[in-house]
Amino acid sequence: MKQNQIAEISISYTPSRYNQAKIQTTEEAYNVLKEFFAQGTISLQEQFVVMYLNACHNVLGIYTASKGGITGTVADIRLILGLALKTASTAMIIAHNHPSGNLNPSVADEVLTQKLKDAAALLDVNLLDHLIVSDTGFYSFADEGKM
Repeated sequence: MKQNQIAEISISYTPSRYNQAKIQTTEEAYNVLKEFFAQGTISLQEQFVVMYLNACHNVLGIYTASKGGITGTVADIRLILGLALKTASTAMIIAHNHPSGNLNPSVADEVLTQKLKDAAALLDVNLLDHLIVSDTGFYSFADEGKM
């Protein structure tokens, strides 16, 4: 009789204790996150980036969740939250760019933010902010009272 080969799942987590940025302001979050957007294509291609934080708001890591086209990209909520759990994050900040340079959120941006905030809350992960970035500045959902 042939036995099924089933993969065993193992978990290992060793966070870096060195050079962890501590995020206390929106400006600090923007300054860290903007480095993860490809500057050569920030005005051409939309990207979605996630910053994972611990309870002290130290940066655990940054993940480029997707790269899309000129007018959009896909942010997979399951993947974003799966990584939050894998990194034992208690908070996160999401960011994406608008290649047009227009920093105003679209209805789709607002819907995604609320959907991700609600889903994260079920896992006791706090979505602190959603930044829209361009090569000239940023828009903060938290600063505008939309979180």
